[in-house]
Amino acid sequence: MPIKFPFVKKRKNEVSSHHPVGLNHKQIPKHVAIIMDGNGRWAKNRGMPRIAGHKEGMEVVKKIVRFASDLGVEVLTLYAFSTENWKRPRNEVEFLMKLPVDFLNTYLPELIEKNVRVQTIGDFDVLPPHTKKAVQEAIERTKDNDGLILNFALNYGSRFEMVNAVKQIAAKVERGELDTEEIDEALFSSELYTCDLVEPDLLIRTSGEQRLSNFLLWQLAYAEFWFTEVYWPDFTENHFEKALYDYQNRKRRYGGV
Repeated sequence: MPIKFPFVKKRKNEVSSHHPVGLNHKQIPKHVAIIMDGNGRWAKNRGMPRIAGHKEGMEVVKKIVRFASDLGVEVLTLYAFSTENWKRPRNEVEFLMKLPVDFLNTYLPELIEKNVRVQTIGDFDVLPPHTKKAVQEAIERTKDNDGLILNFALNYGSRFEMVNAVKQIAAKVERGELDTEEIDEALFSSELYTCDLVEPDLLIRTSGEQRLSNFLLWQLAYAEFWFTEVYWPDFTENHFEKALYDYQNRKRRYGGV
């Protein structure tokens, strides 16, 4: 029986009818990464179970994916489940593992229609079978799409990713396939989960927290960061627009003058 949350208030459609003055559609960031934080606190503030916040957050994912696709963002990476999230209460973890199933079962036709391609990064093998099945089906059915890449970080941890990259490089050296003098930043990047993706231009984190939480530590080296106090279930297309507007009004120097 599906869990119902009768106390979740349905918000009005908050899609902006206009973009902020000065938003340049020729300078939309190619890759936006989002730490979708605050679901549990959003629910707690309303006297609801934490999983109610995750359920509401899933609806926000749908809106932001649509909006990012329409704006011309090439890659949207969403921090859906970290390697540390296994420490949460069992019922919450089980619910989080069902979310991709519910999300993709209801939203996959629209993703296909909007030419969105689904990808994942993280240690995929240890996910529950029902989660893997839903994600693998979405990846397979959208593999030929060439629009927005919707990249879910599932069971993802950046330190694990980098240690794994070091192990793979070390193995190649040991087998005589690689000389240590050939190891550089490009080679290291090629061993990461994100090897086929452009590095993020912009990181958005909701809920007021201002830390990376083991997310894309290598890839975010020169990304712009944008933080908001808003909890993820309250995050709207207008907030996303504001983040892009602020991004466009910063000067990215990449260590230069």
